[in-house]
Amino acid sequence: MKAEPRCRLETLALRKRFLGSSCRLFFPEDPVKITRAKGQYMYDENGNEYLDCINNVAHVGHCHPEVIRAAHQQNQLLNTNSRYLHDNLVDYAQRLSNTLPEKLCTFYFLNSGSEANDLALRLARQYTKHEDVVVMDHAYHGHLTSLIDISPYKFRNLDGQKEWVHVVPLPDTYRGLFREDHKDPASAYASEVKKIIDQGHQKNRKFAAFFAESLPSVAGQIIPPPGYFQKVAEYIHKAGGVFIADEIQVGFGRVGKHFWAFQLQEDFIPDIVTMGKPTGNGHPVSCVATTKDIAEAFSATGVEYFNTFGGNPVSCAIGIAVLDVIEKEQLQAHALQVGSFLMKLLHQQKEKHPLIGDVRGAGLFIGVDLVQDQTERSPATKEAELITTRLKEEFIMLSTDGPGRNVLKFKPPLCFNKKDAQLVVDKLDKILTELEMGNA
Repeated sequence: MKAEPRCRLETLALRKRFLGSSCRLFFPEDPVKITRAKGQYMYDENGNEYLDCINNVAHVGHCHPEVIRAAHQQNQLLNTNSRYLHDNLVDYAQRLSNTLPEKLCTFYFLNSGSEANDLALRLARQYTKHEDVVVMDHAYHGHLTSLIDISPYKFRNLDGQKEWVHVVPLPDTYRGLFREDHKDPASAYASEVKKIIDQGHQKNRKFAAFFAESLPSVAGQIIPPPGYFQKVAEYIHKAGGVFIADEIQVGFGRVGKHFWAFQLQEDFIPDIVTMGKPTGNGHPVSCVATTKDIAEAFSATGVEYFNTFGGNPVSCAIGIAVLDVIEKEQLQAHALQVGSFLMKLLHQQKEKHPLIGDVRGAGLFIGVDLVQDQTERSPATKEAELITTRLKEEFIMLSTDGPGRNVLKFKPPLCFNKKDAQLVVDKLDKILTELEMGNA
């Protein structure tokens, strides 16, 4: 018999009683209880409809019928581990290989982005026989111990930086070391990587990898300057390491022009690619793609790699369905079209509102950098929090990121459309006007 639904406050009380307090809520002062979702919309217990501008996990839309159907049909037949032959596993690997450069032809299937990044770290270390890792400042690569260690966003609030971790400046051309007026920011930021590598060599450190999100997200929706990854890859390869591209936030057509965000850097191919959040549209699926040489070095240990749930028939059926929907509904092209429209609207707002310091993005991965002062570019943290709270009152879900928590981040399901974009920007315009008039 179906239990009677609880009221929001009762659910909140039970959550506080049974869940760790470090598991935080959106809008903790007035959390929303979501009971269902469809496409780019979420619904609370009272039936109120919210436009979801946050959820890059529900990549092709919440509860997409084709994804649900694929899961249900396979669940009725079989779900087991990958030690048995099954067509779904090899079909999915083949489908993914068709989206990637030819050399990235070997796959490992897992259940989360953190698992994928942890395996990528293991692969790099086994292949190079080195330990050290270079990461960008403010990076976040996952919640496992190994990944907290390479995530400045986390370790600076915990045990600090390990000796084998080397942090380079974030290639941010708006508020970083080398800005939009620099003649060659890509080379300048890449030189900082070379400098760190050279300093490490003086201390007899050996480098396994440069580990980077293709578009840094937690760091503030950053778009690295063209040519940066190519130059960094040259330096890390010369040091005996590999380049790992973390596509967990930004892969599968989100950037519009390309299927993978690393492809925004022309003529660049990483050695390892990790995938996570959008891979299963809400079902726990992740993947690591790498080269034959790296995979064979990993196998040479004689130690089996086995993941109980990774690559199971249901997960692979879902993964295939997600790829089918992206293709059938032309969601990559849609992301480019709608993202360009949203960027145009936001740039118009930038001309109107001094609180907006920068608008940057690719496809439906967009950041609006809010500042207290256009010259100093000091983060408008309180204003950003107020804006997301006010938008929630207008039934629009948006959140913030960046070291100053001042960057409004747009990472909606790819079915997000021009009407949705216009609605968000109209509401944002109204709130910014009220803020600037001192009425908010």
